[in-house]
Amino acid sequence: MRNALKALFARVGMLLLCLINGYIYAQEPMVFGTLTSLSEAVSSSRGKETPLKWIDVNTSRETWAMRDGILVCSGRPIGVMRSEKQYENFIMHVEWRHMEKGGNSGVFVWSKAVPGEKSRLPDGVEVQMLELGWVELNTKNGVAPPDAYVHGELFGVGGVKTVPDNPRGERSKSIENLCKGRGEWNTYDVVCVDGVIKLAVNGKFVNGISQSTQKKGYLCLEAEGAEIHFRNFRLIELPSGAK
Repeated sequence: MRNALKALFARVGMLLLCLINGYIYAQEPMVFGTLTSLSEAVSSSRGKETPLKWIDVNTSRETWAMRDGILVCSGRPIGVMRSEKQYENFIMHVEWRHMEKGGNSGVFVWSKAVPGEKSRLPDGVEVQMLELGWVELNTKNGVAPPDAYVHGELFGVGGVKTVPDNPRGERSKSIENLCKGRGEWNTYDVVCVDGVIKLAVNGKFVNGISQSTQKKGYLCLEAEGAEIHFRNFRLIELPSGAK
């Protein structure tokens, strides 16, 4: 009985410590990227852009670091960092490059930013970012996965349902592989409006989904085991849709 009580108190103590550390850490959001409205974006003045703030959900202080304007993600531990606020309709521009062969990452949109118990990742619609070498590393018995994995798949996660433009099961695959490999910068332009998403990879629209069952939420940057860099993150907030 005494040992059981000691174990219980130890667990409670660790929980309180985690909560306290999490609270302290939450008070120090990371600044990365800019936010502007549609009217401000089309005007000649860019002075009304405001910094975007990000809050760690379940990673660590060492997972994310700003270096010369580049957000460096170590990929470990697996988890996400979320935007300070929720967004509904918007245009997102982000540039990214993987630093490890077969690296995995992505951006979740319209997310509640609550990690799953097993996956450590939240719900929402994931905009996939895989390094080209992922296909080779995951070839089994001479059978390689489809290239569709690596160039901007879109799919609902955590119970969120979507209708794929280019079905690969419940996911939507890009119609053309435009991604660049390890160490090279890729550009994603993502238009999210009223449950519809259109994705442009390196200057060309190649994928989309519609009828998302979740149409508003946080943005989440994903750490999933490999180093990835992000830069030039810009968000243009669009007017809300009809209810």
